[in-house]
Amino acid sequence: MSSTSSPLGEQALCAYLAQCPPAALAFSGGCDSALLLALAAKAGCSIRPYFVKGDFQPEFELEDARRLCRELGVPLTVIQAHPLTEPCIRANDAQRCYHCKRLIFENLISRAKADGRTLLFDGTNASDPEADRPGMRALRELSVQSPLRRFGLTKTQVRAISRRMGLFTADKPAYACLATRIPTGTPLEKRDLERVESAEAALFGMGFSNLRLRLSGDTGRLQLPAAQLEKAAAQHEAITRQLRPFVSEVLLDLTPRPEVE
Repeated sequence: MSSTSSPLGEQALCAYLAQCPPAALAFSGGCDSALLLALAAKAGCSIRPYFVKGDFQPEFELEDARRLCRELGVPLTVIQAHPLTEPCIRANDAQRCYHCKRLIFENLISRAKADGRTLLFDGTNASDPEADRPGMRALRELSVQSPLRRFGLTKTQVRAISRRMGLFTADKPAYACLATRIPTGTPLEKRDLERVESAEAALFGMGFSNLRLRLSGDTGRLQLPAAQLEKAAAQHEAITRQLRPFVSEVLLDLTPRPEVE
């Protein structure tokens, strides 16, 4: 069977979703959780998506989450979180992701239980590495269930099924949280996260995509897929001008990012 064809795991997953109790979904607006939501809705599962909006999520992710929920006819619940109020997160050490996941999912679990939902899903798929990922440890500790992983659906299969179902998220690139743009060990500041979000939005507006702007002091290091490097080099003056309100210098990283993750 081709890795892009409809896997047997999809059938088993849909059968599971059709009979599971009312569930909550940690919905990021990305490709994986979007497919899980669409399959659950199609299977007749009583599922409620929750989007946790905090300092690390750009506004467009919430807009995408709202758009998909409208298209599926599923109400979206938005929860506010404030990770920068937690010293263990703000310190931005090697365990930041663990502490942040704990905060976000504890808030989500509390709200879901208040809504009568004790089963919590997330969109981790079978391609996501588990070793050395602090965030995955937090999910295990909180008994968060990952149906895509459980039934063996890889990222390639998730995208193929999403295309077949007509989901606009099918080819949406992975977008790591804004905190990943700040070097580990550098304390997180709201202003720096806002600078990154605004600068990346400006780059999106110029037609670039699947990008990262990594901060180092007042310098931004721009990472792009290989197909966009020549365009960026040709437009270096325009890029510098667009990003001047956010960084004093822009460096173009010549190591390309994957086209789609």
